[in-house]
Amino acid sequence: MSWDQLGEIASVAQLTGVDAVKLIGMIVSAANTARTHKKNCRQFAQHLKLIGNLLEQLRISEMKQYSEILEPLEGLEDALRRSYILVNSCQERSFIYLLAMGWNIVYQFRRAQDEIDRYLKIIPLITLVDNIRIRERLEAIDSDQREYTLDEEDRKVQDVILKQESTREAATSVLKKTLSRSYPNIGFCQALKTEEEKLKHELQRSRARYDTDQCEVIQHLIDVTQTVASADLDSEKVLTKKKSSKEELTTSSKKKDDSYETDSGIRTTSSSTSYVSFSSEHELVSGKSSRHREDWHTDLLDCCSAPVLYFHRRN
Repeated sequence: MSWDQLGEIASVAQLTGVDAVKLIGMIVSAANTARTHKKNCRQFAQHLKLIGNLLEQLRISEMKQYSEILEPLEGLEDALRRSYILVNSCQERSFIYLLAMGWNIVYQFRRAQDEIDRYLKIIPLITLVDNIRIRERLEAIDSDQREYTLDEEDRKVQDVILKQESTREAATSVLKKTLSRSYPNIGFCQALKTEEEKLKHELQRSRARYDTDQCEVIQHLIDVTQTVASADLDSEKVLTKKKSSKEELTTSSKKKDDSYETDSGIRTTSSSTSYVSFSSEHELVSGKSSRHREDWHTDLLDCCSAPVLYFHRRN
């Protein structure tokens, strides 16, 4: 990816008419929202703040009427426009792609600072102004040599996603950790889908430039996202299956408990009923026996309860 290719995101022509001070403000704002190369973006923005303060003090945009100032100033503004595209790309472009192109992006930051500082030094108004404060600011800018590099964590991610022999598990683990920071408001599957769409757009750009090397790299990155997405889907299916089995087991156990309670109730009720029936039958038999005895006593002995003997005398 060359310096000029970055201009495909937002044409430099679209930023025409924006002066150097406003461009620096746009770069600082974009640096605050960068998702990748955050440290490089912040360092670059801090360096440009020093330049912006100097240009504001000189009101250099008002000096374009002088031909000796116009040309280097326009060169400075063009460099700042490309710098804005570079920093903004760390927010808009594919997160995985920018990580894969890590060292190339680092080189672009180094080159951007060198180019801006070089134009700043050849603007006559700045170099000829005999002002102690201005010279102090120039010395501060000149000594502010920022170190642009690739973070250790980003380097590890780059190694995993670029290696052909990386395992699916390793890629999944690394991307889950990094994409969660880049896409904090959406799920992992949706983040992968978004990245895949952006990578396909990158692939179209590379094909339009007939850049076969870039096409191979980007196609590999697309394959990585699809593999990781498939692995995550399989994992979700396994978890869903385990959850379903657990729920079925719980439901089955509950049914057995309910069945046991129902059977116990039936047995208890049956026993109670039997007991009641037995008691009733016993009482019925006892009652019958009592009545039999009562009837027998009345029939046989009732005549003896008050015996009366009548004797008839013969006359």
